[in-house]
Amino acid sequence: MTQLSDLIPDKRNANKGTKRGADAVTRSLRDFGAGRSVLVDRNGNVLAGNQTVKAASAAGIDQNVILVETDGSQLVVVKRTDLDLDDPKARALAIADNRAAELGLEWDPANLAELSIGLDLQPFFTAAELAEIVAPDATTPGAPGPETLEGRYKQQYGVICICRDEADQRKVYEQLTGQGLECRVVVT
Repeated sequence: MTQLSDLIPDKRNANKGTKRGADAVTRSLRDFGAGRSVLVDRNGNVLAGNQTVKAASAAGIDQNVILVETDGSQLVVVKRTDLDLDDPKARALAIADNRAAELGLEWDPANLAELSIGLDLQPFFTAAELAEIVAPDATTPGAPGPETLEGRYKQQYGVICICRDEADQRKVYEQLTGQGLECRVVVT
């Protein structure tokens, strides 16, 4: 059986979390029990749910962990056999789950900047939103300015070239790197 202590927190998690959010998740777990899953990689490193793992430990849910193995092609659904849609406890859990997630999100600008290099975050952030998080306007009181990031984030410009297949991609990559250009290979 897996225990919370078997899971390895992500030290570079882009969500620093907040005390208020941690308190809300811990209280929700104590009052309503678990309702969501946590995502780990094949080695037990937490990819999603770092704050939930901490809160579950604080709530005393650390010895009773069910590990479901999947390759991502299946949706893991948690079925609470003790709840019914019309149950006020179920409604409270649904509200607490969403609100605790909202309260617990505080982006770590340096980690987000570092982790986002080479990733297409456009489906999740506009360019303005991402810039506001990783290099906010220095005039915003209390907000870290670009100098706080110590050069870890810099705006980058690139071009995506659509290739016919992997062999064409390799040929284009070799041609461009041969000209001294810095390139990254992506597959979408």
